[in-house]
Amino acid sequence: MTVTESKPRYKYVGTRPVRHDGLEKVTGRARFAADLNLSGQLHGIVVRSPHAHARIVSIDTSKAEAMDGVKAVITGDDFPAVDPSNRNYDMCVNIMARHKVFYEGHAVAAVAASTRDQARAAAAAIEVAYEVLPAAMTIDEALAPGAPVLHDHMMTKGADPPATEPSNVSDITRFAAGDLDAGFAEADLVIEREYTTKPVHQGYIEPHACVADTGQDGHTTIWCSSQGHFNVRSSSAAMLGWENTRIRVIPAEIGGGFGGKTTIYLEPLAVALSAKAGRPVKMVMTRDEVFRATGPAPGTKLKVKLGARRDGTLVAGDAYLIYSGGAYAGSGGLLGAMTVFESYNIANFGVESLNVVVNTARSAAYRAPAAPLTAFAIETMLDEIATELGIDALDLRLANAVAEGDPSTMGFPFARIGFTECLEAVRDHPHYSAPLGPNQGRGLAAGYWFNIGESSSATVNLNEDGTATVVTGSPDIGGSRASMALMAAEELGIDPLDIRPVVGDTEAVGFTDVTEGSRATFATGMAVVEACRTMVAELRGRAAKMMGTDIDDIDWVDGQAVYTGSDGDKAPLSVAAICAKAKRTGGPLTATGSLEAHGAGPGFAVHLCDVEVDPETGVVRVVRYTASQDAGTAIHPSYVEGQIQGGVAQGVGWALNEEYIYDSDGVMENPGFLDYRVPVASDLPMIDAVIVEVPNPAHPYGVRGVGETGIVPPIPAVANAINDATGCRLRNLPMSPVRVLEAITANGGSDG
Repeated sequence: MTVTESKPRYKYVGTRPVRHDGLEKVTGRARFAADLNLSGQLHGIVVRSPHAHARIVSIDTSKAEAMDGVKAVITGDDFPAVDPSNRNYDMCVNIMARHKVFYEGHAVAAVAASTRDQARAAAAAIEVAYEVLPAAMTIDEALAPGAPVLHDHMMTKGADPPATEPSNVSDITRFAAGDLDAGFAEADLVIEREYTTKPVHQGYIEPHACVADTGQDGHTTIWCSSQGHFNVRSSSAAMLGWENTRIRVIPAEIGGGFGGKTTIYLEPLAVALSAKAGRPVKMVMTRDEVFRATGPAPGTKLKVKLGARRDGTLVAGDAYLIYSGGAYAGSGGLLGAMTVFESYNIANFGVESLNVVVNTARSAAYRAPAAPLTAFAIETMLDEIATELGIDALDLRLANAVAEGDPSTMGFPFARIGFTECLEAVRDHPHYSAPLGPNQGRGLAAGYWFNIGESSSATVNLNEDGTATVVTGSPDIGGSRASMALMAAEELGIDPLDIRPVVGDTEAVGFTDVTEGSRATFATGMAVVEACRTMVAELRGRAAKMMGTDIDDIDWVDGQAVYTGSDGDKAPLSVAAICAKAKRTGGPLTATGSLEAHGAGPGFAVHLCDVEVDPETGVVRVVRYTASQDAGTAIHPSYVEGQIQGGVAQGVGWALNEEYIYDSDGVMENPGFLDYRVPVASDLPMIDAVIVEVPNPAHPYGVRGVGETGIVPPIPAVANAINDATGCRLRNLPMSPVRVLEAITANGGSDG
């Protein structure tokens, strides 16, 4: 279902062609990083710490080096020393520990051998002596008086007064507007609530994997699955102390990322092992390693206070947000501060947000980082306010929703946005007024993500037969190949299936930032459009030569050069006709586009969730779900719907089941999909995705990123539905059967 605001009519944009990589994906022919095997390759295995916090006393690799098949062993000593003042310090010491380990699973050594079994045996033979240190596993433990300080160099950025002693608070972010005290004095209703959430994993199916082949000339080639191979190049170079030009990165297909593959863990290790052994080295994480040693979304403690007038107008908001970034400084605090009040007009607000380090794996991005957790707080509190004031929950949001011209948290005015349209789409949907059954409840929640632009490049090549190749630097993690082809087709006027979209390696296309922040279709799409428009200008010029006229007499219409001059009629020339004569009119037809994209349109979504709660067991079952989201313009509606539905599925899992569980020694107890419970198809209903199209004025086709906004509303939507079904307001994630049953048993309406 699509709700469109005065959408221009396009020939190709907005259609649903079969994705160009679809056949290879469904037949198993697509090549992922773990599928690559090179002649003479070795297998790499990482040795990881069994302790959450310990000093490395010694590492003895002699037994491992003497074992059959072992060709190389590395430790932190094999990499350049890195100073804490270096901006890459956290990344480097996270990939390979130096002197201390900061979480169970922290890499301390790696070995390459002829077979995986030999490599495993050698890894087990490496002797590491540790001095175990006290660990701080939670936010409360890290902030407690006398807590073990993880990093002696960590002085809190943003502290007022400035920090003079190291602590576990890496930084503090503050935003404010208006007069908070006056705002709360104006309120007829003030509520204050606290929330806690646990770290959760992105749950991508494909584990991290790579192959590195380092030659005698000192250059290396890396094949890997990632969300940004240019980032793999620069990060690996920083870790190795190399120039970027020594590294070529070839992107493999990617089996899921969701933000978790925007960083690296294996690639520099594989390069170093390969350089030492003189052979290619392949490294593939086990699922256990993925959970223990890669970055989950952070856990949080949130304290939020809201004030409203009797008519529902929000007049004041105060938020104190704490994000656990794992063993190294994270970005959750900043992003939480940017998103907590962003969806609503609140004249008086204050936000203080902290990033705290704890002895768990360093956190990484996970779709709209930090925003789902602030939405959990704000959107459940809005439901409480609506109930207290006797106002419909959707009407309350409509009355306070930000619109064009309203200031954002950062003080910049919003351009054209579609939040109100998303609310109206849900209000007008049959789901909104459908009857509920026994033990069922309905929850509404909204969500926001700001989206980003950054750098992108694209090259368009026309072939001799008039078909095209579009080369970009954005890994395809959600159907962006098809989006690139559709925009190129619209510009060039040729069928999208006559366009081959290719993800080029770091030596085949211009620099392109990571596929993150919902930027690929927006920013890289702009680069494709720029390249195509340059190409159209060249095609007009070639056609003018062929017709013996001036370029000003040539228009480009529906894939043809059309003569508009007054000197008689000249037959139109198709792309194929112009390409066939390219050698005679100037040579190959190629064009590039490179830009730093600006004007990323914010994304808004509104979700409606029905649940059924078993009062005897506390089990929550989602029975109906409708999600509206502003896509700006849906370039390929099927993949927009897929992004929305995928965000819902992950958000429901986050709400109901998922969490990292550690024992008293800081060892993870559920590092696998058997015990770390993600939703499967049988856990979810069909998800009705409603695409709202309010075009982004800063994009040639009105695109807004859609990949992240969809995961923001599900947690509060589920929480509000549980409250509607049971009268119990749960404020601690996950809302597992145990917690739901405890709340029901304690008394309807009790906090959980």
